[in-house]
Amino acid sequence: MDFVADALFDGRKLRALTVVDNYTRESLAVDVGQSLKGDDVVATLNRIAATRGLPATIKVDNGSEFVSKVMDRWAYEHGIELDFSRPGKPTDNAKIESFNGRLRQECLNLHWFLSLDDARTKIEAWRQYYNETRPHSALKRESPAHFARQALQKASSEAKLESEISTECRD
Repeated sequence: MDFVADALFDGRKLRALTVVDNYTRESLAVDVGQSLKGDDVVATLNRIAATRGLPATIKVDNGSEFVSKVMDRWAYEHGIELDFSRPGKPTDNAKIESFNGRLRQECLNLHWFLSLDDARTKIEAWRQYYNETRPHSALKRESPAHFARQALQKASSEAKLESEISTECRD
């Protein structure tokens, strides 16, 4: 998780919370607002958890939203480790930094946002394109969503095979 800053056409600030699955490279959320706080981060994580389940670890930087009491409590209550990057070392969380660079280059730099709703609409359209259509070099030119579906199928078939194998001795 990380934040990206930009502005509306009239100079008002805009922030986006970006959440990426480090394995599948899927963009799980890009939540846009003028000021996002720890409560907003927790609300986003709860929304993601409702459809995807909870991760064991979340990589974050040392931003005030991620070191907040509300975030710490949420992580503790859900048994999730917050893996903080070292101060001044964005390469500790390189996958989100790479995603944020793509978001900036392919979406934020190409659009003028007339309002927060306009920004949400345009950014969400780009997020859907990124997940469903855009090929990803680290995923053998597959889209993140396609890669995730393949990984889920493979895990499901492997689990099925394991459950059919019996190691018990029969007389």
